[in-house]
Amino acid sequence: EVQLQASGGGLVQAGGSLRLSCAASGSTFDDYAMSWFRQAPGKEREAVSCISSSDFRRYYADSVSGRFTISSDNAKNTVYLQMNSLKPEDTGVYYCAADKMAPCGRSWFLIGSWGQGTQVTVSS
Repeated sequence: EVQLQASGGGLVQAGGSLRLSCAASGSTFDDYAMSWFRQAPGKEREAVSCISSSDFRRYYADSVSGRFTISSDNAKNTVYLQMNSLKPEDTGVYYCAADKMAPCGRSWFLIGSWGQGTQVTVSS
């Protein structure tokens, strides 16, 4: 069992930066693929970034590649998403998720552990 708590969202102007955090409790996340998803208003949930549980390969959606960086701090049992050069289309609720002993890339509806989400709003 793992519980996730997402934080760090806020309102930022286009071109700005935010750093999201996902703190895990109840279990260490080194057995899990840790990922970030987002859901924009009126849009489907989409994968943003992921670290796999096996080889720690990092995954980025094409829309955020080069702008976002996923990282982890095992001592703090926390995963981060550094978001730079933010665009209005990055606006949405960002969720962290834990997928046990899984590679990155699984469909979101197969993942059982989710944080509550944190709102990111990017203004023009």
